[in-house]
Amino acid sequence: MSLRGRWTLPIESLAKYALLGCVFALGTAPAQDAESFSTPASRQAFVTQYCAGCHNEKLRSGGFSWTKIDLAQPEQTAALTEKAIKMVRAGMMPPPGMPRPTAATARAFAGSLEARIDQAAAVHPNPGSPDLHRLNRTEYRNAVRDLLNIDVDVSGILPADDMSHGFDNMADVLTVSPALMEGYIRAAGKISRLAVGDPQVAPTTGSFPVLKIQNQMRHVEGAPYGTRGGTSVVYYFPADGEYVFKVSFFHDLDGPWWGKNQGKGQQLEISVNGARVALLTLDPNMMPTDTRETVPVAVKAGPQRVSAAFLEKFEGPVEDIVSPVENVLIDTTHADLPGLTSLPHLRELDITGPTKVTGISDTPSRRAIFSCRPAAGADEIPCAKKIISRIARQAYRRPVTDSDVEDLLSFYQKGRNQGNFDSGILAVVQTILSDPEFVFRFERAPSNVAAGTNYKVSDLELASRLSFFLWSSAPDDDLITIASQGKLRDPALLEQQVRRMLAHPKSESLSNVFAYQWLHLQNLNDVQPDAFLFPNFDRNLVDSMRRETEMFFSSMVHEDRPVLDLLTANYTFVDEILAKHYGIPDVLGSKFRRVQITDENRFGLLGQASILTLTSVSNRTSPVARGKYVMQVLLGTPPPPPLPNVPALKENEDNGKALPVREKMEQHRKNEPCHSCHQLMDPIGLSLENFDGVGQWRTRDSGVPIDASGRMFDGSKLDGPVSLRQAILNRSDVFIGTFTENLLAYALGRVIDSRDLPAVRSIEHEAARNGDRFSAFVFAIVESTPFQMRRAEAVEPAPSSAAPTQPVRR
Repeated sequence: MSLRGRWTLPIESLAKYALLGCVFALGTAPAQDAESFSTPASRQAFVTQYCAGCHNEKLRSGGFSWTKIDLAQPEQTAALTEKAIKMVRAGMMPPPGMPRPTAATARAFAGSLEARIDQAAAVHPNPGSPDLHRLNRTEYRNAVRDLLNIDVDVSGILPADDMSHGFDNMADVLTVSPALMEGYIRAAGKISRLAVGDPQVAPTTGSFPVLKIQNQMRHVEGAPYGTRGGTSVVYYFPADGEYVFKVSFFHDLDGPWWGKNQGKGQQLEISVNGARVALLTLDPNMMPTDTRETVPVAVKAGPQRVSAAFLEKFEGPVEDIVSPVENVLIDTTHADLPGLTSLPHLRELDITGPTKVTGISDTPSRRAIFSCRPAAGADEIPCAKKIISRIARQAYRRPVTDSDVEDLLSFYQKGRNQGNFDSGILAVVQTILSDPEFVFRFERAPSNVAAGTNYKVSDLELASRLSFFLWSSAPDDDLITIASQGKLRDPALLEQQVRRMLAHPKSESLSNVFAYQWLHLQNLNDVQPDAFLFPNFDRNLVDSMRRETEMFFSSMVHEDRPVLDLLTANYTFVDEILAKHYGIPDVLGSKFRRVQITDENRFGLLGQASILTLTSVSNRTSPVARGKYVMQVLLGTPPPPPLPNVPALKENEDNGKALPVREKMEQHRKNEPCHSCHQLMDPIGLSLENFDGVGQWRTRDSGVPIDASGRMFDGSKLDGPVSLRQAILNRSDVFIGTFTENLLAYALGRVIDSRDLPAVRSIEHEAARNGDRFSAFVFAIVESTPFQMRRAEAVEPAPSSAAPTQPVRR
């Protein structure tokens, strides 16, 4: 049985990293196993030989002393012991060249400490007491989508959620304020009117800007073929009526329309669901304040795809005096420069309406809501009850009671008195979407459970934990039915449900939510490489980079691959833009496809442009950021934050000698405040230096051949991406442990601490018995004590302490 100790809690100060300098300060030793350290005396001998010379009570190097750790009963000092274990496991040893024990011996020592801690935890497990969990923006949007069959972007209504330890579903930061609750009420009002429909809706304007760095030289996904550029969006029309589409365009800073030198004949098509509703001929003499708009166009209510795209007048290669031609808006001062293919570029699409409302069509959301239609006045109440019962059951994630139905029926009646049957149902939907039972995930201790004791969460609460873990959404009807019957804990049924949920399209949230945040892909939203140094970079490429990594992770999930394939896989997913970026031939069009990789430097996550771009700065690579990323995200050993007043890296000056990044880094870390941390991060980052600031392969930097050599903090020799990947694989237990901790934290929706690490190790051992496949980690997490249980708090908070217990009245 393998022993894998893991710890990913961030180390907050440089002082803790002084443990690196003396953990193994003397000599080498033959390989040993965990049995060699089965006694306190043997563990003390190891500490005395390798650690105590620096980390004693007198010197306390780095503020750490091994005298604070109980080597006989390490469980008594578990929090501090786990930190030391992590350092030992990760190979955080003295700089290369200093003597150290073998890796096997170090692991054996760490394993002996883990074994004692795990034994104690098995006798006294602590599943934790998570804070009250509010649905974050993603969960709220997904739950609404699954409840009402309407997908509404709530980012403009609800504020962004804070992140804790890399995720935005951590209960400790999902706080509640009056302003936030007001936001949920506004969201409920908007969504309910769109979902049910409101013939009295006032005209509004939806605006869709196109970024300057968005490439408009190619076909845009969703727009009709034969067009290029522009934008294509799904817009939810609130009612049947007439709408006006208005467009504006990019201009030169001095005024001329971008595309002026193409002359007359440029046309822009407005289409709804692929059918042309307007064709606008553009005037090359348009000024910045000029716009074009359609006559009123009749459109049905519901989600419709609207495209505003230019008719493609030609295709094929273009040779301009300025290159590359596809990113001409790098400099908007040459709109009418002769010899420049300055095609028109859309700046914004506005949709205004409705006017002359004729009714509400049978939209997907109305079909989801109105499971019955009353034929006569006497049928209204029974039908309303049927609709209320079905919607409330899924919204509240449990069977509804007569009291629930009667309470919501009172809201129906108030709405009905102000209009008709539909207005009554609208009031019910609005009430449910702002109800605390929908917005919060309550977990209530049974009345017979004493404070401070552990208990199993109910089957319905387990169903919610499961669905928000695998789907980032509420449980569906099948899951609620099984849970309400008390059958979800049956091992066979639980496994069946997990497999069903992993196979469902909604499990894509594991890629576009969990992996997106674990791998820090959200940081791609902020990257803006220097357009003159990286002229092929645009927003389309960023989107393709992000999508590649999400699809790559998704393949791990749906093909149930071993998680180490995240580092070693020899395939990826590309579209034409990304294939050209990588130099992969014979890939055309915007559709992503799976391709085999023959260049070992590109294998796995470390060869993907998304990771390499988000760990660079605008005008160059950043070995520091790349080294920190590997340490923090992949190995769970984040370096400390930079000390105050540390000078920034000196950049190349205009007209001065351009120095390669390695040489600038060597000058920078000559300062002692910088040296201690940089010796950990820089060699890792420099091993990736053949990848430039946007992830393209290169062999020279500032005219100098790239030197990717160095040594990792554990002494492993580095000379490029392949060697770095192998160095991580040599400590694959640390990578797997980091992955497990992050997945468990995401599954629980709370921060992991030292009390959870025995459960983490148990999950890892169980997954190892099943080939470390992705599903093995999921099953082990779902069956774990922290996932299935919780501890009764000393004082169980009433729901009213966080939110009202009754639906919000309006």
